[in-house]
Amino acid sequence: MKFDITLLFLFRALCHECNLREKASGSSRLICFKCHGFIEEGQQLKYISEVYHAYHFNCSSCGFELSADAREKDGELFCLRCHDKMGIPICGACRRPIEERVVHALGKTWHVEHFVCARCEKPFLGSRHYEKKGLAYCELHYQQLFGMLCYACNQVVAGETVYALNKAWCVDHFGCSVCDRRLSPKTKFYEFDMKPVCKSCYELFPAELRKRIAKMHKMED
Repeated sequence: MKFDITLLFLFRALCHECNLREKASGSSRLICFKCHGFIEEGQQLKYISEVYHAYHFNCSSCGFELSADAREKDGELFCLRCHDKMGIPICGACRRPIEERVVHALGKTWHVEHFVCARCEKPFLGSRHYEKKGLAYCELHYQQLFGMLCYACNQVVAGETVYALNKAWCVDHFGCSVCDRRLSPKTKFYEFDMKPVCKSCYELFPAELRKRIAKMHKMED
């Protein structure tokens, strides 16, 4: 085999393809699996566990030359436009297809791990979130930014606040969870399932249930 003297790399005679591979292995740059040329950062297309220049492929649907945002489905490559027409949800954060659990929020779809609080960036992972001006927040940061949230209506409490059962309530929304009778902090009420119950409704509970509730509260005290 003949070697071109210009392809000497680290004092070894290499063919053109091996020379490019050696250069790539000694740097952080990506090398195309097909043409062995360097790929600019962000321009690579990963397909069957290898990286390529995207322009080596065409969309399996429309035939247009692909770019780095191409998508793979069932072993075939598609441009983003054709892929979106297939009804596969796209994550609002990473713009990649969602193949497992889907979160629907803010008028978009998200990977579970990519739907996060706009302030602390922690994933909600199924826990409650609060929306404001197109952004989602955890309860802590929503209240820090916009004020206390009423446990009943999930809106910022405007005006006087009732604090009970380690929660905040609008004055008009603090009531019995059974009959909806309005309560005040001075009204006698009982706690059941972390919610207030007026005396009248509580006395209608079965005697055995009232005993269990009373016993549970004694243990907490």
